[in-house]
Amino acid sequence: MRLLLAYNADGGLANAAFHTAHRLLSPSTYTCTLCALTHGPLAMRRRWRATLNGLGVPVVFLHRDEIAEAYPSLAGLPLPALLTDRGPDDLHPTVLLSADAIEACADLNALIAALETALAERASERGL
Repeated sequence: MRLLLAYNADGGLANAAFHTAHRLLSPSTYTCTLCALTHGPLAMRRRWRATLNGLGVPVVFLHRDEIAEAYPSLAGLPLPALLTDRGPDDLHPTVLLSADAIEACADLNALIAALETALAERASERGL
């Protein structure tokens, strides 16, 4: 299993600079809750990085402009979202945390708790 982090932001260096500025200057209008929760002014928050590293599964980072190309079945999926798949050949990932579930997280601690709960439920469904 892999964890896919699908951001509601476009990829690339110029877009990263734009999104960083937007998050800092107008956080109330910023549209990627996942970015806002998991990234500080210049980089990914250490606690989030440590959480992802401690999961024991590969993590794939995807941006809005990469989703439709990599996963045509996800076109139109509300973003951000956390998904899982069975590997690079799996073209039909399943939603682990929806945009609404991520939006409901008040802070990074709540997001981490929601992720851990969702992963435990997914493992239980699979009998792991």
